[in-house]
This record gives sequence, C-alpha cells and structure tokens, in this order.
Amino acid sequence: MRILVIGSGAREHAIARALAADVQTTALFVAPGNPGTAAIAENRPVRADDPAAVAALATELQADLVVIGPEVPLVAGVADAVRAAGIACFGPDAAAAQLEGSKAFAKDVMAAAGVPTAMAHVCTSVAEVAEALDAFGAPYVVKDDGLAAGKGVVVTDDRAAALAHAEACLAKPGGAVVVEEYLDGPEVSLFCVTDGTTVVPLEPAQDFKRLADGDAGPNTGGMGAYSPLPWAPADLVDDVVARVAQPTIDELARRGARFVGLLYCGLALTSRGLRVVEFNARFGDPETQVVLARLRSSLVELLNDAATGRLAQAPRLRWRPEAAVTVVMAAAGYPGTVRTGDPITGLEAAEALDGVHVLHAGTRLDDDGALVSAGGRVLSVVGLGADVQAALATAYRGVAEISLPGEQHRSDIAAGI
Repeated sequence: MRILVIGSGAREHAIARALAADVQTTALFVAPGNPGTAAIAENRPVRADDPAAVAALATELQADLVVIGPEVPLVAGVADAVRAAGIACFGPDAAAAQLEGSKAFAKDVMAAAGVPTAMAHVCTSVAEVAEALDAFGAPYVVKDDGLAAGKGVVVTDDRAAALAHAEACLAKPGGAVVVEEYLDGPEVSLFCVTDGTTVVPLEPAQDFKRLADGDAGPNTGGMGAYSPLPWAPADLVDDVVARVAQPTIDELARRGARFVGLLYCGLALTSRGLRVVEFNARFGDPETQVVLARLRSSLVELLNDAATGRLAQAPRLRWRPEAAVTVVMAAAGYPGTVRTGDPITGLEAAEALDGVHVLHAGTRLDDDGALVSAGGRVLSVVGLGADVQAALATAYRGVAEISLPGEQHRSDIAAGI
C-alpha cells in the first residue's frame, strides 16, 4: 500500500516507523515530516492543517491510505477533504473531532451516552468561573475549552492562579473554560481504534504530564510514558470499551458524526471508580511511542481496516511480551519560551544500544546539514525490556548517550513500577 502520514512529531515518527517495517507498505510518505522520518520515508513539504493541500498531495502520490497524526488538522477538516477526494483516511472528520476540539462538546456527548466523568461547569465569564471554583473547592481544575496542545489544563490549590488561567482562556475569541471537580487516583491512557461502529482497544499506557520529577512544575504535552501497566485491574480494557469507548462512538454515530480513527480515552481510576478525564481524537504523544513499540500485529492492516469499515472482521491484535518506556528530551525553556538551534549529538551511539530507538520531534537540519533542536519536545528515547524496570534502564542508557545543551528530561519516568 502507498501510505501518507500527516504530521511532524515523535508520534508521527513512531507511526511511520511501524508502517515502514510492515511488508504491506510499498511506499511511505510523511508530510511535512522531520529528519527522523526522512530516514525511513519520503518527506513532503505541506501545511498539515491545509485540507485542500493535503488532499491534493494524497491524490498526487496516489495514496491508498492517509493517516492523520495531530489534532489541529483533524479539527480543521483535513480528513473530510481527503475522503472527498476518494481516498481512505484514518482520522475523524471535523464534526467528530470536536470531541477533542471542544471540551464542552465532549461533556455533552458523555452525558448523553452515560459515560462516567467528572462533574463540570462550562463557563464563559469570570463570575461564572469564580462561582464554579467555590462550588467544587480545591484542588481547582480549569480547562481551556479549545485545543491547547496538552497545556490548557491547570490543576492547583491556588484559587488566584486558577482564576488567572481562566481569564487568559476567556480572553481568546469565543473563549470558554470548563471547571471540573478534581479526580483522585492514577491516570491511564487507552487508545481505541474504531471504524465508527466496531471498537478495537490497544494496550493501556501511562504518561507523565508535568515537567519535573515528582510531578512538579507546569503541565506539558507529556514528558514520558510506559506500557504495559502491571498494576492495572485485569478487566480495565474491557471495562473502558464497554462503559466509555463504545457508548461514545455510538452516541456520535447517532448524531451523524461517525468517528473513524483513534479515540484516545484519558482516564482516572478514582476511589469512586472509573472516570474520563479527557478525550482526544488521535494517537497520544508520548504514549504512542511505547504502545506501537509493543505492537506485533500489522499496523497497516489495523489502520486500513478502520478507514474502510472492516474492523469487525479484523484478526485479534498480537503484542510483544516486552515492556516499553519512553523518555522525552525537551529543549531549554520548555514549556515556556523555547530555545532552538542547539546541536544534537550521540543519536547513533544511543541507537547502537540493544533495545533502544530514538524518535524525532522538534529537530531540523541546519545549513551545514547538522542536526539541531527546533521545538519544545526534541526527542523521544524508547527502551524495550523484559519488564518495565528493565525497559526504564534501557531508555535512560539511551538518554545518557545523547547531548543537547540545556536539555530537560525527567529522571523518574516509570520509577517504582
């Protein structure tokens, strides 16, 4: 199959890496891609959030399947344009992608579907926010209603800080915020592939959203992840499909917004039971890096079966017995004002280690062809091992081989698991 992947981050590098290793892939393109994807596929310059440009490229390349990685192109309607061009697409249309594009919409869908989630108030004024904060009490949870690249959520005991975040969100055109009750308990990410009717779950993972060790510092897009979760209840996946994923997909279909692609269920295992923290409409980053590292089945078959409505006939997924851990190496200043242009060395030495591979996110080649940093999260270093602790040790051995001036990474990803 001729496959076009849309995006330029480590998630897309992980997807492309799995597709490139699949015997069913005859040609692989990534747009716009990064220096890492360039080594395994043909990069094509295109604006990922331009529906007409992506559809035109897919047509030019005679793509059999388009896989959309990031959320912004989905909300912009790239999947709609690709399907209108007669090409199979893995990724929901703009209407279904509102499940991630608007937290208020997601809450409405969950309420209609009977999906367990946090109690919440949708607020459009500072006065409404203040009232909601006082109703729920600390810790305060305030979420930007729209897309915020994983950094639109503030969880704090400081009422003034919660109010200030809400004010910043409300200042945007059409701004709204969702104020929620705080959910205790560990968080879990579960990816569910769907063709709009059938739901096929992948293996669960856990990510680490805070910048610094001990879950200190600001929220980020994710600083690391691991899979599997040896501590998770044995029936967790079946429970999530039955109570969360399938009812949500069915409710969207009832509304005429058939969801084809990846439903990311962000969950909290609270003292009162399973609760949905958030939905995303695409593969999560950095969880994708560990989940796909463990997938033994054909990713081409899985994504194409979803895109063409054949998931009900798909074979049962097969998984590697090994565990996987990914550690994100971020640039100086992340998640605030990021410094770019710093030289990156040691990737070859890291990848020479048994069980290690490195995925590019914020990288580029400078005028001399040298690899330099070009974004907040620069690299994802993935380690495989017999169990989580072995995979953790492998990943950190890889990190130790790489040099990036001023880089930041957590030293406690999957520690103590």
